Amino acid sequence: MTQSVAQTAGVDISKDQLDVCLHPSGATSRFTNDARGLAALIVWLAPLAPVRIIFEATGAYHRAFERTLGGRNLPVVKINPRQARRFAEAVGTRAKTDRVDAAMLARFGASLEPPVRPIISATLDQMRQLHVARSALVKDRTATQNRQKNLGLALLKRQAARRLLQIKEQLDAIDAEFARLVRTDPDLQLRFNSLVSIPGVGDATALALLIEMPELGTLEHRQAASLAGLAPVTRESGQWKGRSFISGGRATLRQALYMPALVAIRFNADLKAKYQAMTAAGKPPKVAIITVMRKLIVLANALLKNPRLWTPKTA
Repeated sequence: MTQSVAQTAGVDISKDQLDVCLHPSGATSRFTNDARGLAALIVWLAPLAPVRIIFEATGAYHRAFERTLGGRNLPVVKINPRQARRFAEAVGTRAKTDRVDAAMLARFGASLEPPVRPIISATLDQMRQLHVARSALVKDRTATQNRQKNLGLALLKRQAARRLLQIKEQLDAIDAEFARLVRTDPDLQLRFNSLVSIPGVGDATALALLIEMPELGTLEHRQAASLAGLAPVTRESGQWKGRSFISGGRATLRQALYMPALVAIRFNADLKAKYQAMTAAGKPPKVAIITVMRKLIVLANALLKNPRLWTPKTA
C-alpha cells in the first residue's frame, strides 16, 4: 500500500545484521549485513520510498551498506554516532538496543532533516582507506623513532632500523597508489591541481582536503569553515561575553591544515599580512594561525566551485 505520509528510515548497523525502523509508521524489520541482506533491504524499502535513510558511521560495517544503497540512488545520510547519542539523551531515550537505536535514528532524521549528499566516488573511497593506513604508518614511524633513541641493545637497534625501512617502503607504495588513483580520474586530477596551486598546500594536504572534505566546492564559505571545525563558536549570556573558540568538525582535516598555514604565513602575501595584522593587534599567535587555516579552507572551497588554479592578487 502506498504511504501517504513521508517516511524516514533509521538503520542500526552491526557486524552481522541491519535493524530498520520507519518513522512515523513504526514499521520494523531485520536483515543480514551481507549482499543478500542488502538486496532484501532494498526490495523492502522500495515501495515505502523513504525520504531519508539514516545510519551511523560504524567503520568497516557500514561501508558496503552505504555504497550499495547509495549506488541505487537511495537517500542515505551518514551521521556522527556522538550526535545520535546526544539526540537520544535529549529526547529521553535511555535504553540502547539495536531496535531502539534504529527507531531513534529514524526519529532523528524526521526531526532534524539532515541534508542528503551524494556518496563519494569509488576512487575516493579507496583513497580514504589508503589515507587511514598512511596515518597509522606515520604514527608507527614516530613511535619507532622515539623508541629507537633509548635502545641500547644492538639487536633491538637493528629491528627498529628494519621496521623504519619497512614503514618507508609501505609509505612510498601508498603514495604511489595515491598518484595513480588521481591520474585515473580526470575530475579528481583537476581538483587536485587547483589545491596544490595554493601556496603552502602540498600533495599530502591536497589529498587530505579531497578525502576528508569531498563536499569542498559545493559549500558556502561558513559551511566549509564549520565542517572543518575552524569556525569560532561565540559564547555570550546577558552582559557576559566569553572567549570564542573552535570546536567539533573534522580533526584530521585541521591537523592537515596546520603546517600549510605556517608555510602560507611566510610565502602567501595576503595571508602573511593578515597574520601580522592580527598579532600586531594583540591576538595570540595561535588564534592568528587558526584564522589563516580558516582562510585556506575557504580559499580551497572557492577554487573548487569551478575548478581553477590559484593566482596572486594584482595591485
